[in-house]
Amino acid sequence: MDPNASSRTPLKLAVSLVLAVGLTLFARFVFAHPVILTLAMCAGVIFCTSLIILILGLFKPASHRARTLVTLLSSLIRYVAALVMLCWGLSIFGVDVNTIVASVGVVALIVGFGAESLISDMVTGFFMLFENQYNVGDIVEVNGFRGTVKEIGIRTTSIIDMGKNIKVINNSDMKNILNRSDNVSIGVSTIDVPYSTDLEALEKAIPALMQDIYSRHQDVMLSAPRYLGVQELGSSGITLKFIVEVEESNIFSAPRTLNRELLLGFRRLGVECPYPQLDVHSR
Repeated sequence: MDPNASSRTPLKLAVSLVLAVGLTLFARFVFAHPVILTLAMCAGVIFCTSLIILILGLFKPASHRARTLVTLLSSLIRYVAALVMLCWGLSIFGVDVNTIVASVGVVALIVGFGAESLISDMVTGFFMLFENQYNVGDIVEVNGFRGTVKEIGIRTTSIIDMGKNIKVINNSDMKNILNRSDNVSIGVSTIDVPYSTDLEALEKAIPALMQDIYSRHQDVMLSAPRYLGVQELGSSGITLKFIVEVEESNIFSAPRTLNRELLLGFRRLGVECPYPQLDVHSR
């Protein structure tokens, strides 16, 4: 959940409680007008809603599934609170809400056409929840936007990327999702060595180097890196390819770490990386 929203919740609680109590006392002893009663009711509902959301925010479940249920429940509570304030407010003004509810079948048909996208977002959101397509904390890619699922609501899903940019997407637009958190990811690294390198001797020393790298970087690597062999015979040297199993959250940091360790490790083995050279011949 949004930490800024959590920090604003206590302030909202205090303000709504003061308003609810003050307006209720004012309506009870001074001026019992429907407007005052409605404002007091709204302040009270907002207080209760904020209190429930604050309590939900105290739960920090480790499971992505549980975190999804918490954010979805918070979103549902907001919609229910808005509906309660609407119906209760109408009843305070003397409107027969039961009659409205009884005739909602006719109205729903008319509203349904105008709110087709809204209904689609809500239905899609429930299907995604039950089918467990993705959860809060999963790393997903949608239409080229890659990030971590921050919040799943009744209508929208919020995704935050590495630059802390938040993209809010309607649930009905969450199509062709690539969930990168389901399986182990593979980081790839390549490094060049000179043609003069004793390749057979280097390959014998590589397994020990891989274990040494893994022992010092288990925070970003799930297993020891693997040497796949000669990737390419380049113009300046031989390209060797390595891969390492990582969590998706480390898909960028792990290859950077492996690149550094390969460079330093090869230097300790007496192998320097080649650099482009230009031979000039004079007659």
